[in-house]
Amino acid sequence: MVPPLQSRQTRIDVAVRKNVPGTSPLSDAHFAPMKAAVLSEFGQALTLEELPVPEPRDDEVLIEVEVCGVCHSDLHIVDGDLPRFKVATKPHLIPGHEVVGRVVQRGAAVSHLEVGDRVGVPWRHGNCGTCELCREGYENLCQQGGVTGMTVDGGYAQFMRARASHALRIPDALRSDEAAPLLCAGVTSYRALKKAGVAPGQRVAVFGIGGLGHLAVQIACAMGAEVIGVDVSADKLAFARELGAVDAIDATDLEALKALRKRGGVHVAIVTSASHAAFDAALQCLRPTGTLGVVGLPAEPLRIPAISLVASEARIIGSAVGTRDDIRAVLEMAALGQLRCRVEIRPLSQVNAVLDEMRRGAIHARVVLDPRT
Repeated sequence: MVPPLQSRQTRIDVAVRKNVPGTSPLSDAHFAPMKAAVLSEFGQALTLEELPVPEPRDDEVLIEVEVCGVCHSDLHIVDGDLPRFKVATKPHLIPGHEVVGRVVQRGAAVSHLEVGDRVGVPWRHGNCGTCELCREGYENLCQQGGVTGMTVDGGYAQFMRARASHALRIPDALRSDEAAPLLCAGVTSYRALKKAGVAPGQRVAVFGIGGLGHLAVQIACAMGAEVIGVDVSADKLAFARELGAVDAIDATDLEALKALRKRGGVHVAIVTSASHAAFDAALQCLRPTGTLGVVGLPAEPLRIPAISLVASEARIIGSAVGTRDDIRAVLEMAALGQLRCRVEIRPLSQVNAVLDEMRRGAIHARVVLDPRT
């Protein structure tokens, strides 16, 4: 039986007050285990286990997790269906990389965060700051920093440790459940639109109005674009209009998609879906010189006809989550009311049910797990 959270928190608070450089202040709290969902075998259900509360290193903070978002990348990690993810996944992993919680202990070298600060922990666990990519501003592509919930344990637990440099303060105006998905889904959508160079007055099509897509619609609207939502679900198309899309097109209506191209096409098409058909349709909807932004991750390779790129001078861009500055920009947009994430809160104990729903495509926006319930 896991002890009540309040009793465990009392022990953590006592340990924090004892924190002095060179000591392990949580040693007194190790008899109080934490709940965590653990990946022991690819393609199998996560197991709910009782584990010791982790001890932060000098450059880390210990966080009491309030919520952790469930991302489609988590599903790829759990199922092991993407070789690049599978080979990097640590054994006995605690997944989760959209984490919001409170700092309950800081390492000896951490000075910019205080106990009690509410912070978010994103996909990137850290970055080296010295490699060529980091120096050029691509810290999100650094090969040295590790990945939260893949190479290091994540937030499907009551406590987690995080690199203090990548634990970002959450604005007071945001609820924790609203903020968590912005740390991956939000910043991924933002960076894709930013890299595509979206400008006021341009036409932007968002393919897939789900967890990422409903955020992409709002971000593109905030950038001043005329947004068109594309999906197979009538409910999601109506949702896209509610979020500010000027038009919404059924992805199975080939004539409507052709008409979009005949009207001049779109400057930017962002595909958040993992459907090959969505990528094919998005490429056909581009105007000459248009940009296709790849965000969704189909399990099989894409097949893009070279003539489609050459004849119209189109370009294809990839976008990998975002930098810390990108995350701060998205959080600020949300704090200003320009962006709202549709969220459902579920207890950590339902993690496998949530992953099954995601496999079936039954998740319409974002789900966050609350390990305190």
